[in-house]
Amino acid sequence: MSSLYEKYRDLNIIVKTPRGIENIVSAHIEEYLSSRGIAGRVIPAPEGLLGIVFVCGVGDHKQEVADFIKREIPEASHVLTVEKTVQARLDDICAAVADIARRYITSSDTFAIRTTRRGEHDYTSIDVNVKAGKLVQELTGAEVDLECPKRVIYVEIFHDLAAICVIPGEEEYKKLSPGKPLVLNYLRKIQIVQMPYTGPVEACRKMGTRIGRAAQTFEIGALYIAHYRPVSLEETLAFLQGVKEGIESRYQIQKRSYGRPVHKVPVYIYELYQYVREHKNEPIIVTDPRGQYIMHVKEKLAEIFQKHNKIHILIGAREGIPVGIFRYATLTIDLIPQITIATDYAITSTIIAITAALEEQGVLEKYETKYMKKKKQNTQ
Repeated sequence: MSSLYEKYRDLNIIVKTPRGIENIVSAHIEEYLSSRGIAGRVIPAPEGLLGIVFVCGVGDHKQEVADFIKREIPEASHVLTVEKTVQARLDDICAAVADIARRYITSSDTFAIRTTRRGEHDYTSIDVNVKAGKLVQELTGAEVDLECPKRVIYVEIFHDLAAICVIPGEEEYKKLSPGKPLVLNYLRKIQIVQMPYTGPVEACRKMGTRIGRAAQTFEIGALYIAHYRPVSLEETLAFLQGVKEGIESRYQIQKRSYGRPVHKVPVYIYELYQYVREHKNEPIIVTDPRGQYIMHVKEKLAEIFQKHNKIHILIGAREGIPVGIFRYATLTIDLIPQITIATDYAITSTIIAITAALEEQGVLEKYETKYMKKKKQNTQ
C-alpha cells in the first residue's frame, strides 16, 4: 500500500458515516465546496476504509466546512476537525498530541485520549493513550477523566497516517452521563407476575417472545407466569417457549454489548391466587385501567421502593387481573388514563412509568464519574 501520509498529509476533516453511504456524504460536501468556490479534495472510503470520508486541502475554510457538515449532513455520524497530521510512529504521535494539548487544555480541565488504529503497528491503541496521556498531564497539570472529560483528544490512525483532533467533551454521545438517574438497583427489586397469553398457538409463542424480551431488557429480579384457572398445554407450552426464547435472545445481545455483568431474568410458574396469598405481607402493585393514575400516587410508590427489597407487580393478558385481588394490592395503578395497554407492551410501559415516577420523587441516585467521586472525597 502506498503511503497515506504522503497522499493525505493535508487532511483537514475526518467524517465518519454508516458503512455504504460514504459516496452520498462525499457528494454533498463536494457540492458545498463548489458553491462556495473552496478548493479541496473529498475522498470517500479512502484506500477502502469503509465508513470514512476525508476532506483535504480546504485550508482556512476548515472550520466553515466542518460546521456545514454538522449542520446539513445528517448522514455524518461524527465530524472531526484535524489539528495536525503526522507519520504514525508512536513518538511522533505523542509529540503532536502534547503540542496540541498546550493550546486546548489548561490545568483546570479534565481530558481523555481516544485512539483508533487501522492497520498494523508495533504499538497498541492503549500504548498511545497511556504515553500521550502522561505527556499531557505533565505539560498541563490537567487530570484524566475517561468517562466525562472536558476535552477529548482523538488520535485517528490510518496505516502510516495519524491525525490528531480535539473536541469538547459534551460533543461525545454517551449512554450514561453525569446527572442521569441510576435505575438498575431498583429494577432488580421488581418481580413481575404475568398472566399467560392464551389463544392461537403461534400467537401465544410470539407474545411470549415479546414478553420475555421486555423482561430481560430491564433485567428485573424475576418473572413469574401465573394464572388462576386451567389453561391448555399447547397454549401454555408455546407461550413459555416464547418467553424463554425472548429472554435468551435479549440476554445474548446484552452480554455482547454491555460493559458490565448482565443479570439473566429467572422465570417461575405459579398459581395467581396462591402467589398473592404467599406475598400478601409484601408490596403488591396491580396494573389496571380502574386503578389510580400512577403520577397521582408517585409519593406512595417512592415510599414502597425505598422501604422494600421486593415489589410484586401483577400484569394481566387478554383478561385483566381478577378484581378480588385488588383488595390485597398495596396500589392499583393506571399507567395512562383512557388507554388499555396491549399485553406485549405492558411490562415495558409499566417499568418506564414507574421509573419516571421515582425520578420525579428524587428517589434515584444520580450517576457520577469516578473522577467526580474522587474529587468529592478529596474535598470532604
